[in-house]
Amino acid sequence: MTQQRLCILGATGSIGLNTLAVVREHPQRFCIDVLTASTNVEQMLALCTEFQPRQAIMVDAAAAQALQQQLSKHKAGAAIEVRSGMAALSDAAGSANNTTVMAAIVGGAGLAPTLAAVEAGKRVLLANKEALVMSGQLFMDAAQASGAQILPVDSEHNAIFQCLPHEAQQLGRCDLAAAGINKIILTGSGGPFRELPLAELAAQTPAAACAHPNWDMGQKISVDSATMMNKGLEYIEARWLFNCSAEQIEVVLHPQSVIHSMVSYADGSVLAQMGRPDMRTPIAHCLSFPERIDSGVAPLDFMALQNLTFAAAEAERYPCLELAIKACWQGQWATTALNAANEVAVAHFLDGRIAFTAIAEVCAAVLKQLETTYATQDVNSLAAVLSVDEQARASASEFIEKNYSC
Repeated sequence: MTQQRLCILGATGSIGLNTLAVVREHPQRFCIDVLTASTNVEQMLALCTEFQPRQAIMVDAAAAQALQQQLSKHKAGAAIEVRSGMAALSDAAGSANNTTVMAAIVGGAGLAPTLAAVEAGKRVLLANKEALVMSGQLFMDAAQASGAQILPVDSEHNAIFQCLPHEAQQLGRCDLAAAGINKIILTGSGGPFRELPLAELAAQTPAAACAHPNWDMGQKISVDSATMMNKGLEYIEARWLFNCSAEQIEVVLHPQSVIHSMVSYADGSVLAQMGRPDMRTPIAHCLSFPERIDSGVAPLDFMALQNLTFAAAEAERYPCLELAIKACWQGQWATTALNAANEVAVAHFLDGRIAFTAIAEVCAAVLKQLETTYATQDVNSLAAVLSVDEQARASASEFIEKNYSC
């Protein structure tokens, strides 16, 4: 059996660690070529010692130096090349030394290395939503040009992918109607504030927002789940992955997180992918596709399941979701600006500088401000995307500084 040589972008995050947990169970199938992280030297040292990658990359130069010093003290780490900086991430993602890239860096920072992997024609396991949110058409065009194979890791998109017929699994080029598909249905838990009185939302703390009822995720994604911006970004991502029209995609609340998403067919059938809320399941599916391997996750015990319930997402409770759905059809400038504004707003919320409800206010203000400039422009290059991203971040910071006290 030929081993897949993996580059894991974001190895110390939730997706990265879950990927390594699956790899750990199948050493004959997978070999780690590159591990990357931002600043977490301690965890990166442990991972390097265990998995012996050819290369370890830290975004932060000081962290890379500290890692190099620590590895030099270990016989097992002496042969590992340590690099630093964003350019090194893209170099590693596009390197011929590995065949498969797990794109698991959270936020806009993951765009460039993920795109580098796509342009190199790799097998790209896509867990970085922002790659499609910020550069959907560019990303899918690059994949088609290079022959890259995109496999969706997000549990919702992975579920939809599994429920599609083979002929519709051509991501970015799906013809849903020709495959007899009526619509795709994204499910979301609704987060920890699903039943909280609306008047109490503004007072919610970062700790409360990060206490997801079903999933174990990082802080930023947990806050996005609480606002349902996460589902909004997934909506945008689904539009590009599955080539949807607005009429072919819907969001439904499903608090139990057992059904990860569904595909509704023209004959009235609905196919749903079900499983425990554990990211090792979609990760294992992508790593081994089209085969199936043990993910380490137990199958569902249907006798132990409670009722499965569904509801609409209220606009008043989830304004971020409404903003994302609207931005999806406004154009690339809008989705890029929304993502950037949200990252800035969430960071300020986690730092205690703004209220939970201010996240949506900041995002709405930035979209309104940038619409005047970009509504009639084509954002059709990576440079243009990054320019919008930079301007949106600056606008979000200025709005926060002007309107919210420290």
